[in-house]
Amino acid sequence: MKKGLYCMLAWTGIKRNRRLYLPYILTCIGMVMMCYIISFLTAFPGFETMRGWGTMKTTLSLGFNVMCIFSLIFLFYTNSFLVRRRKKEFGLYNILGLGKKNLALVLLVETLMIYAIVISGGFAFGVLFSKLAELCVTYILGGSAGFTFAVDFASLYKTAGLFAVIFALIFLNTLRQIQLANPIELIKSEDVGEKPPRANWILAAAGAVVLGAAYYIAIRIEDPLSAITYFFLAVIMVIAATYVLFVAGSVAVCRLMQKNKEYYYKTSHFISVSSMAYRMKRNGAGLASICILCTMVLVMISSTVCLYAGAEDGLKNMYTRDINITGAAAGIEGLNADNRQKITDMVGRIAAENGAEEENTVDYRTAATAACISDGKLMLEDLVYAQDIKNISKAWQLFVIPVSDYNSMLGTNETLADDEAMIYATKGVSFDQNKIDIGGNEFTVVKTAEGFEDKGADTMQAIPSLYVFVNDFEAVVDALEQKAAETGISTSIGWYYKFDLGCSDDVQIQIYNQIVEAIQQTAEGEGEALHILVSSRANERMDFYGTYGGLLFLGVILGLVFVSATVLIIYYKQISEGYEDQKRFDIMQKVGMTKEEIKKSINSQVLTVFFAPLVMAGVHLAFAFPMVRKMLLLFGMANTELLTAVTAVCFLVFALFYAAVYRTTSRSYFSIVSGMRYEN
Repeated sequence: MKKGLYCMLAWTGIKRNRRLYLPYILTCIGMVMMCYIISFLTAFPGFETMRGWGTMKTTLSLGFNVMCIFSLIFLFYTNSFLVRRRKKEFGLYNILGLGKKNLALVLLVETLMIYAIVISGGFAFGVLFSKLAELCVTYILGGSAGFTFAVDFASLYKTAGLFAVIFALIFLNTLRQIQLANPIELIKSEDVGEKPPRANWILAAAGAVVLGAAYYIAIRIEDPLSAITYFFLAVIMVIAATYVLFVAGSVAVCRLMQKNKEYYYKTSHFISVSSMAYRMKRNGAGLASICILCTMVLVMISSTVCLYAGAEDGLKNMYTRDINITGAAAGIEGLNADNRQKITDMVGRIAAENGAEEENTVDYRTAATAACISDGKLMLEDLVYAQDIKNISKAWQLFVIPVSDYNSMLGTNETLADDEAMIYATKGVSFDQNKIDIGGNEFTVVKTAEGFEDKGADTMQAIPSLYVFVNDFEAVVDALEQKAAETGISTSIGWYYKFDLGCSDDVQIQIYNQIVEAIQQTAEGEGEALHILVSSRANERMDFYGTYGGLLFLGVILGLVFVSATVLIIYYKQISEGYEDQKRFDIMQKVGMTKEEIKKSINSQVLTVFFAPLVMAGVHLAFAFPMVRKMLLLFGMANTELLTAVTAVCFLVFALFYAAVYRTTSRSYFSIVSGMRYEN
């Protein structure tokens, strides 16, 4: 056989099935473009000097790996639609004398043609839009953009290699399906429908129970650490339950609708409900995939947009003052007044030399340890995360603070007996015990510490913090150190000194650098009684925005990819089902069913089927909200009102987009089954 014939057959196959291949090729081009852009950004040398680029680079590198995995899975999934539509054509070729070896060569040439188109188009758009992506990252990092236009050939090679592997695997999978089938099976493949499945009430009930359990886990989570621990478990449960409910549960719903005579025996409902019940096994799996993708898009976009929009609030939560000084001591003697006074005098002098003055000062000593608190008793020996996961929900970060320091900070005059304490719990977790035992010392909780809120140390912890204010600080520290010696879990003795400056960021960074230098010189000359760490909000701002900006940038890119995947799945479902229903609706028209009745039937079916995933995605999003809110606390995002507003807007915008996709794809379905253009 002449080689030119293979090329002709391959190109003719693509051209004749352009309605199926064009969206597939465009989606592949988009994925190649996204992969190149992400790889290009991680290797672009112009970002190396920008503050915050290190954290963003790490985020984008992770995003590239996600893109690789998703591209492989999704292109395999969508290619199955193409293969199913082409099997009849392949069978005809086989009967006409084209052997399976020759057919394999046709498929190979076809795969190479599509790969060449995809790579060429993807690289063209990737290189074209890489400059725009570069400008976006530069804006996020607060840098200045250059006028040069760069092409990273290493990224081109990496992306080309990735999709060469993906297309090779797809080709082998298609070849496997063709080789295992005989010509008659291939020709009849389009006419083979799904057997009408029975309504499996037990499986549907099991799916509802699993979904309810996942929702219960999501709304009952109280602390961020538990949210992280149970998040993936809840996600797996939701995915499994969604597939079960859309496959078995949807059939059960169809059976219920058929029993409702007033609803079922109407022209617009009779055809659509019968069709859905007959093919719901395959239909349900596709709808479940759409629902999961919609939920992923909504959670990802709403979270990353909220993080970036509330970045300044998060920065202030992590770095509560312009300058934050933390001192760590080997023992309580390291926190004596002389050691602390040396630091405060030195800091005050440097601030004054730069024309600034300390404001809103926070100054307190603390003894900190991680422990499990159950029934009001502190249990260091039960803090075993790896071996005993049940204790995670009981874990706290404990901070013991002298009540005298509390009074000094807030200008109050609280008095406590040696066996009394005030408490303050964080991350929305309540501590409702009347007594607390710390290292064998029992305290009666007399009140909540009003007005105390230092989010800095707490924000960086995965577990909630419990601040306990006592009168005899030294006695509690001795008890904790003794307990730590028995359990091996250390107690950190420290000092927090923080203040605002009321000057520009440049001056703040200058003061910060001078403080760091002075502390280093003091440590070298005299040795450190206190190990001092200094942080500056202005100095950390760009790294902070680099992290959140990278998450936003990655969220938008992956969101676009997932949205494209959702649209393509919906489109292919409409097209494939349109061809399957074509003969059935043709018979209906011949026996008297009008095109207007067909239109109503199509609307009933599409509205019922394709809006179910959106509704379910909205329900998933609503129940996931408490868990997402808890996890965002770890990023310093405590603005629940902002998260609520962003989530609601994202869902509304996505719903409008989804409706537009529905209108477009329903036209394609109608044009196939009725042979006329769908007009509204």
